[in-house]
Amino acid sequence: MSLIKFIKDWTLPIAMITGVVSYFIYAALPIPAECRFYIKEGVAFIQPALIFTMLFLTFCKIDFMQLRPCKWHIWLLLIQCCSFLSLGIVLYFLKDYPVHILIESAMLCMICPTATAAAVVTHKLGGNAAHLTSYTILINLAVAILVPLVVSLVFSNPELTFIGSFVMILGKVFPLLLCPVIAAVLLQIFLPQIRKKLGAIAHISFYIWAVALTLAIAVTVKSIVHSNMSVWYQVGIAVISAITCIIQFACGKKIGKKYNDTITAGQSLGQKNTVLVIWMGYTFFTPISAVAGGFYSIWHNIYNSYQLYQQRKTK
Repeated sequence: MSLIKFIKDWTLPIAMITGVVSYFIYAALPIPAECRFYIKEGVAFIQPALIFTMLFLTFCKIDFMQLRPCKWHIWLLLIQCCSFLSLGIVLYFLKDYPVHILIESAMLCMICPTATAAAVVTHKLGGNAAHLTSYTILINLAVAILVPLVVSLVFSNPELTFIGSFVMILGKVFPLLLCPVIAAVLLQIFLPQIRKKLGAIAHISFYIWAVALTLAIAVTVKSIVHSNMSVWYQVGIAVISAITCIIQFACGKKIGKKYNDTITAGQSLGQKNTVLVIWMGYTFFTPISAVAGGFYSIWHNIYNSYQLYQQRKTK
């Protein structure tokens, strides 16, 4: 087995371990406080930039003229949006209680958009990658509007009006989720040759994801180390992320079965952009809730590995 193949096959655990080790090395080094400030600001800029690039390159592979909405898209959107709103209402009344960490974790896992790599897994499992991509764009649009709305209502800032808070958060989320789609569409219309060239190197989005995940894990570890949360809260977050993972794969497959698109709907709802979960967690929610993204990444990758194993057995 070549080194590159080994790294590609084991990217998830390697990225997570690298993120953990990197933080502790960083914490142990005698770095001046001023340099630590600039490093922190640099990571805060690089993380969303990596997510943007990853999404943009992925969308450059897509022929948007071939994308079509499906009836099951509506049901999946309702599940994600309604569950997020319902949990947001519960959080509004319980945000001063310790249980708010678990509620936030569930919210993040339920609203997170479909992973960019889900189309590859869906294709390997025999699903419809075009239908999944259509849903990915729709849920990105929903998240870009819904997250700023709910966060502004639940975590009201005394120094800002609701509109001010909404616009501020929208300014962070909207460019990250929708600008990659808009940019890819504009390239397809006006500069198709450039889009074709970018689409040809879209495979590097996998490595960008690995770097983004490493940074996200490092930031999450920092949140854990500097929090006073007990290990039982972290166990609780792991359980919550596992439950939401099971629910979403199950609901997606059940709905998809009615429209003869079981695999595609299951992957659309169950396989998440967990790097985005982590980023949203430490940017807009209580930072410790970002751990949910790390755990969810483990659960959905375990299930995907099982599905791919079963697929190989049947051939």
